[in-house]
Amino acid sequence: MNELISIIIPAYNIEQYISVTLDSVLAQSYRNLQIIVVNDGSKDGTGEVIDAYARRDSRILAIHKENGGVTSARLRGLEQAQGQYIGFVDGDDCIEPQMYQRLMENMNSYGADISHCGYQMVFPNGKVDYYRNTGKLLVQKDTQGCTDILSGSTIEPGLWNKLYRRELFDGLAGWMDPSLRINEDLLMNFYLFRGAKVCVFEDVCPYHYVLRKGSAATSSMNEYKLKDPLRVLHLLEQETVQMPEWNRMVQRRLIYQLVGSATIALGNQRELITPFRKEARKELRSRLWDALMGDACSGKLKIMALWVAVWPDSYCWIHQVYARLTGVDKKYAVE
Repeated sequence: MNELISIIIPAYNIEQYISVTLDSVLAQSYRNLQIIVVNDGSKDGTGEVIDAYARRDSRILAIHKENGGVTSARLRGLEQAQGQYIGFVDGDDCIEPQMYQRLMENMNSYGADISHCGYQMVFPNGKVDYYRNTGKLLVQKDTQGCTDILSGSTIEPGLWNKLYRRELFDGLAGWMDPSLRINEDLLMNFYLFRGAKVCVFEDVCPYHYVLRKGSAATSSMNEYKLKDPLRVLHLLEQETVQMPEWNRMVQRRLIYQLVGSATIALGNQRELITPFRKEARKELRSRLWDALMGDACSGKLKIMALWVAVWPDSYCWIHQVYARLTGVDKKYAVE
């Protein structure tokens, strides 16, 4: 068991964090690694840090490109990947020393195309949320892995807690929209899991997803955060037309996303959010009859969709009050 693993790390303006990430990858007990770090047009000293690490360890390949977003950075890294297996790590996260050893052992033990695990979300104040850390092991055969990805019941959509057989990426570059920056991992994982015959999931959490100010989870609203989640679901809707079970799961996710998009708080970004919110409400109303009459949505989701379609402002008010009382609106707030 000494196959080469290519680990692709996109990096953008993370001069303060990339060293911790690279140190954790270099500390892996599994040593046969190609570490591809893609500097996606950083404006700080990220590129210099990456170059310094590449001079220190021959396993590191530094790539510098114009800014194009995380998907374009990953695709660029894939062009240079030489490993029989592919992994991803975000450039401001870190991994425990045994992560790739464990993923590879499960890959070989079960003849899997994808080996994946849970993760822990690390907050700046030291709090840790585990997803899900039950210790259970699940073998997903045939289409079960893709079903679990779309349902969201078992598998988190991130690319970074998974190890993939290289052949799964054949054709991906021509299929994947490189401009996607948010929820792009769900779309890419759909493609990869759809091609997998066997997947193995061990619910341990050696991947540390680190929240920080300015990260994708904590940054202020922008055009990508508004539009990309719906773009991804529209693409998945088209891809699953001939697969009723998967299409129902996508429809459910799409209605839920439209409810959220149609009621997003304006805050101090009224000019940016208002037209997007109007479009989401318009689309939700156009889909309302099918959502209410079909079997894709739960009873609760049907009520939510009807409420937002008919009286969105009252839903916004109730939802905001609930979020403040429960603290949900502050979960990813980082000072």
